[in-house]
Amino acid sequence: MADQRDVARALLTRHTYAEEAGISLADRPAPLYQLLVLVTLLSTRIRAQVAVAAARELFAAGFRTPAAMEAASWQQRVDALGRGHYRRYDERTATMLGTGARRCLDRWHGDLRRLRRQAGGDQEQLRRLLIEFPGIGPTGADIFLREAQTVWPELRPYADRRTVAGAKRLGLPATPDRLAGLVDEVEFGRLASALVRVALGEESAGQIKSSVGTG
Repeated sequence: MADQRDVARALLTRHTYAEEAGISLADRPAPLYQLLVLVTLLSTRIRAQVAVAAARELFAAGFRTPAAMEAASWQQRVDALGRGHYRRYDERTATMLGTGARRCLDRWHGDLRRLRRQAGGDQEQLRRLLIEFPGIGPTGADIFLREAQTVWPELRPYADRRTVAGAKRLGLPATPDRLAGLVDEVEFGRLASALVRVALGEESAGQIKSSVGTG
């Protein structure tokens, strides 16, 4: 168990995907919407780092709220995605971002905390409501909930299949409750995000274990 805790602590030094995209995640409308944008980008078959770069470009262009995203022209959204090298799906994604922004405004008045309240702490209901956004399927809902658990404590410990896959590669517990026992509760979202990097091959399981002397 001591070795597993060492591995978990090493993983806590990694940034979450939201942090890499420049999102200061908090239980407020703008950062929660920015997370939704990032999740939309991550939901296509494209490398995570490209999706993160594209999100940063969208936010740098000022498209940080659903009102700003919808007010932007389709071409402005395409151009921002292109600057992030998000080229294969840029036109389709630009359309989805506009449609998703309008849905966020119409259904949730631009505030995803309303979505949270409607779900009433039910994870499956949250997933269903998230999947109603264009471009977000079950995997995208998993990404949103995995990252959002940092600021929505009722979700903890949320470990999707990629989190579990990363844990298995490192010889860590494969169930959310046992995995959560390795870190403080508030740190679990960061741990889950780091384990996804291992599952996707962005981080070497062997190098991580070697760095903490677990071989």
